[in-house]
Order: sequence, then C-alpha cells, then structure tokens
Amino acid sequence: MTTVSNIAAVLPRIAAERPEQPAMRCPGKPGADGFARYDVVLSYGELDTRSDAIAAGLHAYGIRRGMRTVVMVRPSPEFFLLMFALFKLGAVPVLVDPGIDRSALKKCLDEAAPEAFIGIPLAQFARRVFGWGLKSIRRVITVGTRAWPLWRGETLVRLERKGAALLAAKAARGEATSMLADTHGDEVAALLFTSGSTGVPKGVVYRHRHFIAQIDLLREAFGIAPGGVDLPTFPPFALFDPALGLTSIIPDMDPTRPAQADPNKLHDAIERFGITQLFGSPALMRVLAEHGKPLPTLRRVTSAGAPVPPDVVATMRTLLPPDAEFWTPYGATECLPVAVIEAAELQGTREATEAGAGTCVGQPVAANTVRIIKITDEAIAFWRDELCVPQGVIGEITVAGPSATDEYFNRPEATRLAKIRERIGARDERIVHRMGDLGYFDEQGRLWFCGRKSHRVETAGGLMATEQVEPIFNTHRRVARTALVGVGMRGMQLPVLCVELKPGVPDSEWVHVQAELERMAMRDVKTARIHHFLRHSGFPVDIRHNAKIGREKLGEWARSQMHTLAH
Repeated sequence: MTTVSNIAAVLPRIAAERPEQPAMRCPGKPGADGFARYDVVLSYGELDTRSDAIAAGLHAYGIRRGMRTVVMVRPSPEFFLLMFALFKLGAVPVLVDPGIDRSALKKCLDEAAPEAFIGIPLAQFARRVFGWGLKSIRRVITVGTRAWPLWRGETLVRLERKGAALLAAKAARGEATSMLADTHGDEVAALLFTSGSTGVPKGVVYRHRHFIAQIDLLREAFGIAPGGVDLPTFPPFALFDPALGLTSIIPDMDPTRPAQADPNKLHDAIERFGITQLFGSPALMRVLAEHGKPLPTLRRVTSAGAPVPPDVVATMRTLLPPDAEFWTPYGATECLPVAVIEAAELQGTREATEAGAGTCVGQPVAANTVRIIKITDEAIAFWRDELCVPQGVIGEITVAGPSATDEYFNRPEATRLAKIRERIGARDERIVHRMGDLGYFDEQGRLWFCGRKSHRVETAGGLMATEQVEPIFNTHRRVARTALVGVGMRGMQLPVLCVELKPGVPDSEWVHVQAELERMAMRDVKTARIHHFLRHSGFPVDIRHNAKIGREKLGEWARSQMHTLAH
C-alpha cells in the first residue's frame, strides 16, 4: 500500500487535535485608533472543514488532480482556503511572484499552460485585457461576490456552498467526506515562478515531497514547536504555519512593499497577539530596527531574501529579549533552507564581512550535502568529484538534499544549466542543484556567500565578487549602500562602484565622499582595481523583498554613464 504524501495531510490531524485554535487572523477594517481589528479569524477546524467544502466544489466544477490552476488572490482567508483545497485535491496551484513585470507574467502563464484561473476581479480583468492563458484556460473562478459577464465562470462563494452540500449528502449516506487525494511524494504539488531578478522568471516544480521536506527542515533547524504565534510578512510563508501547528497573524501591510511597512501597525499586531516569531525581508528588518521599539514577546525572528546588513542585525539584537533568536537562513526558491546561522554567531563575523570576507551564512542544514565547484557558465550533466574546489577557494555553491527541486517547468535549457545528476550507489541517483551563487567554506566548515555568479566582475586582474567588495564601502558613514557592476566584456571588465548616499546627505558632499571612497579602495587588494565611482539617486530593487538590487538595470545605467563621461 502506497503511503499518502500530501502537504495538506497534516491539516485534518491538527484540526482534530485542537479545532478551536486560530489558524490565522487577517486584518479587517480599522478601528477608532486607526489599527486593524483583526476580526477575520479562521480556526484549524474551520480551515479544514471549509477547504474540504471548497475542494468538493472545485472538483464538481471540473478542477481535477494534476490540473494546473493559477491563483491570483490577495493574502486573505480565501487565499489560504484555496491553497489547501487545491493541495487536498492534488491539483497544482501556479503562483507567480508579484515582482514579475507584465510582459514576463504573460510569458510565464503561457508557459505554464494553466487549465484553470482563480482570481479577484482585478486579476480576472487583467487576464482578459492582456490575454493571459487564452489558449489553455477552461475554468474560471472569481473570488468575489459575482462572476462578471466579461469573464463568466463561477464564484468561490457558490462553489464552497455547493461543495458543502455535496459533502453533507455524502455524510448522510454514510460515505467518507475527506477530500484528501492519495498523492505520492513525486507528484507535482505546485509551480512557483521566481521573480526573475537574475534572469527570465522560471517555474520551479515543487513536488509534495519537497514541501514536506521543507516543513521538516524548518522545524528541526529552528526548533519550532506547535502553539506559537507567527507574523509572516511574506504571505506564502504563512502556508507553512498550519503544517507547523502555528497561528498566523497576517500583518496589515502591503507584502510587495516591505520597506514601506508602518512599524506602528506591526507593533500593534505583535503586542496585541503576543507574537512569538516573525519572518521578514531585510528591508522589513530595517523598518523595525530604525523604529527602535523593543520586541519583548518575540522568541524567534527569521530574515531571508538577501543578506541582512550587519548594522540591522546588531540593532535588532538590542530590541529582542536576551534569549530570543535571530536567524538568517540561506536558500532559494529552488532549495530552502540550505544553511542557517544565528545572529550571535553572525555578529562575530561582522568584522570579517566588512573587511571583504563575504557574508557568513552558517553551517549547512544536516540533511543537505553542500559543495563548492569551479566557476563555469556551462551546463554540467553528471557530477564528478573533481569539480570541487579546495576549502577557502571561491566557487559556485551546490546543494543536494530533500528539499532541492528537480526541474523548471517547460524550461529544459534552464534545467540543464542548473541541475547536475549524481549517481548514488549502483542504481540510485539524485539531483544536485547549482545555486548560482558564489561562496566558499572556511576552516570551521561554515559557508560564506560572496554574491550571485551572474553578478561577478571579471577584470584583467581576476575575479571580483559583489559581497566581498560592497560591505567594505558600506561602512562609510554617509553611504546607504553600494553596488559593484562590470562594464565591458567579461575577462576585461571595468569595475564600477555605484553609490547610494544616506538620506539627507547634500549633493555638495558627493565630491568629498567620492574622494574618501577612492582612498578606501586603495587600502584593500580586493578593491584596489576600482577607480570609477558613480552616485545613484536610488537603486532599483526587487518588489518581493525590497532588498535585492536590480543589478542588470544598474549595470546598463553605469554603462551609459561611463559612455557619457568618455565623450
């Protein structure tokens, strides 16, 4: 008998154990004090029962196991109910990063060839106007009060009502009412499209075993126990909470603009519900750090998406209780988590980071095999041990482990460039994922991140890695952040440092700041080749985390600036 492997399988069990525990609270209308009332509550019992009813309604409408279904719904009870209903059915939700631009979004959806589309009215309107999925979509469901004549279809409200009636009739006949499909581990669970911050967005194929492995790895790496209260400021991470037995408080903020979050609203939720753990991007961590108000209820803070600046880590540690943990896991959509480090250890590496060592991301998670290979942009079909570089040498980070995904959907070339097949024993085989990141291992077995491989600058004098160069200059008192880009052909590139000054620094100060940066560059062998410094008014950043610098756009800007200066 095959064991059912479904990411939603844990929900009925937890619902049976503690049906009244809130699974999530969502912000409702603001009260007299201006803060959200969080009066939209879903208990574990309701989440299980209602997602069953929605699954039954979806099935009656023609949503079947394995059917790719786009979900464009804002963070809300409906989003979480839909996701668990689709998982239960064995259908395949297609989630697209909100940072993808309009033209890339159409390309992603055309590639995914979804047969169903579930969205709010605005998403349905955009689908019709921009022609998303015209050739493939056959089922349309609106999350709202009605299906507009422009796109017809069904509404979620009607489908849930119909599904509840169908299950009630089954129960009356003495039939089983569980909607949990008997999916297996290798069955596709979801397609998650990356933001495309370092290239064309790609659909990462998640199988049920990948999601289940992620839950296990997160639980073990951070010691997460059921009963905690989480503030997941990146909504997809809230999908993990029910599987971990946590209560999610969905914050009153725009999740696509974490740098613009109101710290007073965040603190209101934290204090009102006794938040014990919080996930946020480095941009959100900076919002809380600069607000400067203590966070006495928090016991665990996790930040990912980009390296957390050392000053933010240091400030956050002063705001948290002495026994609280601040984790900065390293990973990617294709494999998460890869390695973890806690702030106390990270702070001990700050001096090395600011001296050009890179960012320490800690020890690999025990279930992962992390190795560093020689830098190449070519595909590698099969693993060979001679690909590995010695300890201390920078190369590309690779990982093999239970959460490492196997492929990109309908992107064989991207899959070929990112995946290596490794033979294990006589018959078995596993996938080694190439992270596309540069790094090395130190003598203590810790992994150091040195920047994206595609962002490396290769001069006539050798390799320059962004995360080894920029932290040196970021220590300047008037500098907000810097970005290293290369101008010209790789191997003969001219290294250019783009500089964003801190707010309030007058234009007249730039000439003095530039002179000081030039002197800093000459003091370190890693930076001595930099002779060009360009002031930028505000770096382009990714919409999801507001932390990853849009280096491709910045590189084009730098090239145009250098061309202008040359003429």
